[in-house]
Amino acid sequence: MALLSIIIAPDPRLKIIAEPVEQVDYEIRQLMDDMLETMYNAPGIGLAGPQVGSTKRVIVLDVHKDDEAEDSESTANPIRMANPEIIGVSDYDRTHDEGCLSLPEYYAEIDRPDTIRVRYLDENNETQEIDANELLATCIQHEIDHLDGILFVDHITALKRNIILRKLTKMKKQTERKSA
Repeated sequence: MALLSIIIAPDPRLKIIAEPVEQVDYEIRQLMDDMLETMYNAPGIGLAGPQVGSTKRVIVLDVHKDDEAEDSESTANPIRMANPEIIGVSDYDRTHDEGCLSLPEYYAEIDRPDTIRVRYLDENNETQEIDANELLATCIQHEIDHLDGILFVDHITALKRNIILRKLTKMKKQTERKSA
């Protein structure tokens, strides 16, 4: 496995619409494993292909709480999804304070359906369907948004979004100067 670089907004690569995966093969499984390693290292609870420069419709997630565990690997509960598709949503929404590895240190309250049903290909190229609620449902919807070129800041007011993106642009320039 390998650590991948996470793309920081604003960046046009985060606005692409990812391409469907024809088949989950060795290459896609390796991408999923590398994305999980990158996500855990960040640390985060979800990561989408476009965030690491992949144009494939692949997401990985792990919302398991390991606060009480000494060995976080023993509590890991990773989910690997190719071509995730929401096929059902609840009638009621949930507000969650969302953050993103591509927008470090910024958060916003976003309303999304509380419960969803998702169809996807797993790491063995088998079609799966799961019902997800609360944090897992929020995380899946957030990562699917990435596959469609949507960031969580696209769900907030233009004023707030522009402030966050300007601050991230400034941070990226400062980081580039330091590394030059």
